[in-house]
Amino acid sequence: MTGIKIICQNKKARHDYFIEDTLEAGMVLTGTEVKALRDGKANLVDSYVSVERGEAWLLSCHISPYDPAHQFNHVPTRKRKLLLHKKEISRLIGKSQEKGLSLIPLKIYFKNGRAKLEMAVAKGKKMYDKRESLKKREAQREIDKAMKQDR
Repeated sequence: MTGIKIICQNKKARHDYFIEDTLEAGMVLTGTEVKALRDGKANLVDSYVSVERGEAWLLSCHISPYDPAHQFNHVPTRKRKLLLHKKEISRLIGKSQEKGLSLIPLKIYFKNGRAKLEMAVAKGKKMYDKRESLKKREAQREIDKAMKQDR
């Protein structure tokens, strides 16, 4: 993939949720937020996407202040508007109102110089689902290890 630089990922999302559908959205950012993102100073832990009055918003995403900006800096956890088409937003509204489905951000990256957010429509995992996923991963790791030793 050319022109893509990943800034941060929500690694815990794949552990805590079953990902049903993914979607790419642009983000409305200030200049200091873009500079902080280019430095890799962002965190998606505990952040989520909400649809309010026909607009999608990224909430509780922490983008650290850009040090050289001093007094002109941004608020680290402010609401950030997501840029989506009306059809995409209406589809998100329908999905988010289904029982048990959430809109969660997966990663922030730059694509051709523009900040993008990959978000997912996801269903929360129960504790036994998480344990099952860990068991499958361990079993696959053991299989890979055995296959590597046979070579």
